[in-house]
Amino acid sequence: MSTYAKRERLLLADLLEAAGPAAPTLCKGWLTRDLAAHVVVRERRSDAAAGILVKPLAARLARVQDEFAAKPYEELIQLIRTGPPRFSPFALKQVDEATNVLEFYVHAEDVRRAQPGWTPRTLDPVFSDVLWRRVERTARALARKSPVGLVARIPDGRTAVAHKGTPVVTLTGEPGEVLLYLYGRQQVADVSADGDPAAVAKAAEAPLGL
Repeated sequence: MSTYAKRERLLLADLLEAAGPAAPTLCKGWLTRDLAAHVVVRERRSDAAAGILVKPLAARLARVQDEFAAKPYEELIQLIRTGPPRFSPFALKQVDEATNVLEFYVHAEDVRRAQPGWTPRTLDPVFSDVLWRRVERTARALARKSPVGLVARIPDGRTAVAHKGTPVVTLTGEPGEVLLYLYGRQQVADVSADGDPAAVAKAAEAPLGL
């Protein structure tokens, strides 16, 4: 596993363990047990995980995920920590790097920011740059349902067009915060949204993310 994907994986496992199985998350309708089951199914049951993106398969995914959620919570945490089995595509370093850095970063924040008294993480500059490169690659997909134009900007001035359209809302913040906004965590992302007030309000409620 890549350095950052592995680090975020272990952090997510630690956060889930510390929170316990019945803590809230930012994922609507999911407690920590459900989020843990989602992570495990995504890596270990590709036959069901296709339902994440393919709507006709969503019911099967829900059934399998419920089966995993019924397992002992400690078992789910251990499966997350140890990573995918050798036959999983996620066991390939290139796939792990391309997909899991964002997956685990966002879900770690889903656990952290749903708890009272949370504070933003301070990310090292190299990791922040990794996240920004992911923003550049995925912004258009994440913001495809935005009802307004969206431009992402970080403090050093770099920008990425997330969604073309008018009026335009400019989102300014650290890469990790912009990423959370584009993943649909607008209410907890430390981002400054500038533009027409009505457009800013629409962006804040838009169904962003995958």
